[in-house]
Amino acid sequence: MSENVQFKTTNPHMLKSNKDYASQTLMGGLSGFESPIGLDRRDRIHALKSGDIGFVHSWDINTSVDGPGTRMTVFMSGCPLRCQYCQNPDTWKMRDGKPVYFDAMVKKISRYADLFKATGGGITFSGGESMMQPAFVSRVFRAAKEMGVHTCLDTSGFLGASYTDEQLDDIDLCLLDVKSGDEATYKKVTGGILQPTIDFGHRLAERGVKMWVRFVLVPGLTDSEDNVENVAKICASFGDALEHVDVLGFHQLGRPKWHELRIPYPLEDAKGPSAKLRARVVKQFESHGLTVY
Repeated sequence: MSENVQFKTTNPHMLKSNKDYASQTLMGGLSGFESPIGLDRRDRIHALKSGDIGFVHSWDINTSVDGPGTRMTVFMSGCPLRCQYCQNPDTWKMRDGKPVYFDAMVKKISRYADLFKATGGGITFSGGESMMQPAFVSRVFRAAKEMGVHTCLDTSGFLGASYTDEQLDDIDLCLLDVKSGDEATYKKVTGGILQPTIDFGHRLAERGVKMWVRFVLVPGLTDSEDNVENVAKICASFGDALEHVDVLGFHQLGRPKWHELRIPYPLEDAKGPSAKLRARVVKQFESHGLTVY
């Protein structure tokens, strides 16, 4: 991104300056972040569009889960898809997240910058779907890059058209979820359409952004030979930009959240893949010259 790009800033009336507001913090998964609790609906929309705030579900520090090294993973609120195996249905609605200042997020990253550099880690935006908030995420990535911190975007790519090429240039690594390999299966799994994921992967490859593809293997849903073959062909089309494919076995860890939210869980009785099934799927990917984990 160009060095002289100027982002919009929050107008003074957006940020209330009373004592209660100034001392407000978000507890639990967002402990330590000041929340713009004084914003009305209009102001929140303006601040969201400019990237002055982002709606965040939670964050944590982890290792070798959401990218290389030790990482700060920020789970953004809001997602346009409704994946049957979603682990975080509590992130679907943006309004259920908490607004966090851009400056507060950058300050948090700076506290861990030395740790990230020492371990080869960095900042990962996940969700929900972080691409629902492109202004906030891209501004944070730009600030992270200026600190020398590695950036990673965990996404389905479904909203890739909302990202400019300049914004893509601030992504060091993309964890791209290729949820299925044909439109009919993708629709069944997510409620969305597949083509935007493919298009986004090709754009990343053209810009030289490295990718790790994630594919969730669900017996009876995503495991057919034809579906896996199509996913493998999509992955192969990304060329050298794709470093490896993660075949992730389905599990039931997200089921309690569906129950708590009283959302009917479509995979109530589904089981994880057997070793035999996983071996077959891995072999299919490897037959296309892909490295598989």
